[in-house]
Amino acid sequence: MSIFEDRVDAGRQLGRRLADLRGKDIVVLGLPRGGVPVAFEVAAALDAPLDVIVVRKLGLPYQPELAMGAIGEGGARVLEEHVLAQARVSDAELQAAEDHERAVLENRVARFRKGRTRQDLTGRIAVIVDDGIATGSTARVACRIARKLGAARVILAVPVAPADTLASLSEPDEVVCLATPRQFSAVGYHYRDFSPTEDDEVIQLLDAAARRLLDSPPAGATAVTEDPAEFDEEVEIPSRGVRLQGQLHLPVPARAVVLFAHGSGSSRHSPRNRFVASVLQRAGLGTLLLDLLTPAEERNRANVFDIELLARRLSSATDWLATRTDTASCAIGYFGASTGAGAALWSASEPSARASAVVSRGGRPDLAGPRLSAVRAPTLLIVGSFDYEVLELNRKAKAMMRCPNQLAVVQGATHLFEEPGTLAAAAILARDWFAKYLLPETEPPRKE
Repeated sequence: MSIFEDRVDAGRQLGRRLADLRGKDIVVLGLPRGGVPVAFEVAAALDAPLDVIVVRKLGLPYQPELAMGAIGEGGARVLEEHVLAQARVSDAELQAAEDHERAVLENRVARFRKGRTRQDLTGRIAVIVDDGIATGSTARVACRIARKLGAARVILAVPVAPADTLASLSEPDEVVCLATPRQFSAVGYHYRDFSPTEDDEVIQLLDAAARRLLDSPPAGATAVTEDPAEFDEEVEIPSRGVRLQGQLHLPVPARAVVLFAHGSGSSRHSPRNRFVASVLQRAGLGTLLLDLLTPAEERNRANVFDIELLARRLSSATDWLATRTDTASCAIGYFGASTGAGAALWSASEPSARASAVVSRGGRPDLAGPRLSAVRAPTLLIVGSFDYEVLELNRKAKAMMRCPNQLAVVQGATHLFEEPGTLAAAAILARDWFAKYLLPETEPPRKE
C-alpha cells in the first residue's frame, strides 16, 4: 500500500516534520541516488545547505537486492553479520562484492564532488536523509561518516522504515521517520512513483540547492519582492468539470512556456520530467508540469490511453495560460512522454492550436493516428536506441508528418532513459529544439 506520491511528496512531508530545525546550524545530507530528491525538499523547507554522503550497499552474490553490508566514503564499512552467516558468504565473495562497489562509489564521489566543495560538518548538526530504510546498513555507514567528519549531532530522517530496524540503530543521535508500516517488504512498495533517480538528476539538484542559498537574502535583510527573478508555484487549471494540478515555473518576464504532457497522472512530480524541466528553465524557458488525469481517473488504466481526453486537457491548460497576464503573449511548446506524446500531437493538430514546437521523449506519437499529418508545429521525436518497438513506431509516425520534423536516437538508451547520461542527452536535445523555435532570436545554449 503506497503512502507517498513520490520522493518529492515524501521530502516535503519530512521537511514539515523537521521544521523545528529551521534556523539552526544544520547540513542536510542526501544518500545518492534516491535519497537526494527527498533531501532536496527537506533542505528547501529548512533553508539549509544540501550535500551528499556517498554509500553503496553490498548485495548478496545471488540476491543483490538483499544487503549483507554497506560501504561509504573514507573507507567506512558496516557488515550484517547475521546475513553473512545465514547466507554462508565466503571471504572471497565478500571481497569481490566490496571491490566492485568501491569502484562504483569512487566514480560517484568524483562526479558529485566535481567543482563542488564538501560542506564542513565540524560542530554542526548533520541531517542524513534517504528515501527509506530496509536493513539499515547504508544508513549506519552514513551516520559513521558524518560523525567522522566532525558532526556534533547526527539525525537520521527517512519517510518510511520497519520499526525493528529503527530500534536496532545506535549510530544516529536521533531518528525521525514518518511511517513504520507493520507489513514492510521493500521501500519502493510504499511509493506510488518510485522511478529510479539518475546521477544527472543528483547533480542538477545539488546545483539548484547551491543556487537557492546564493539567491537567499542575508539573515536580517529585507527581501526584495519587486522585479523577482522567477515565479514558481502550484496551480489549478479548470477543464470541463475537473481541476488539473500543475507546477508553473516562469522567468520574469516570460517569453515562452513548455507544457509537459504525460499519460499518467504523475507528470507534475515525475523525477524525469522535473529533470528535463530544470534543463529548460536554465535556458530561459518557462515550464508547466501537468497532471492530465486526476488520481481517481488514473486508477483506470484505460484513461492513460484516452488520447482525445488527454489532448483536450492539454488544450485547456494552453487556453488557461492565455488568460494570465504574465503568459498571454508567450510562445507555447509541448513536451510529451509515453502516451502524452500522442496527446501533445493531437492537441497540436487542432486548427486553433497555439503550439509552436513539440518534443516527444520515448513517446507514442502513433497514437495521434491520422491527425499527425495535420500537425504544423516543428516536432522532434527522441527515442532510445534500445527501445526497439517504440523506435519503429516513431519511424512510422514520422513518415506521416508534414511539418518540419526530426527523429533523434539517443544511443544506449532504453524506454525510460535510465542509463547514465541518456536522460541528460534527451533533455539537451529538447532544450535546443525549444530554444530554436520558441526563442528564435537567441542562440541555443552550447551543447554540454
